Amino acid sequence: MRSENTLFVGGPLDGRVLPVLVGPTGQPPKTYEIPVPNDDGRPPTLHVYRRVPGRVGRLGLPRGWKYEYDPEGIATGGPKWPWTKRG
Repeated sequence: MRSENTLFVGGPLDGRVLPVLVGPTGQPPKTYEIPVPNDDGRPPTLHVYRRVPGRVGRLGLPRGWKYEYDPEGIATGGPKWPWTKRG
């Protein structure tokens, strides 16, 4: 599989560039979850990053992606149907 170096903004990975696997369309996943273990035996803390366009080119199209930290940390996935309520 192919990977792409992606910038992380905010949170514990602020300023780091990590290789992220891309899908068959050449885009990284919409959310990136990082579990951080706790020392006191509690379940790991989950940090969630959301994919946003990195740079915008001359034509207004995104050139690359970056991940921004989501402090709420709610991992949502799948389609958003109008008849389902979230939260």
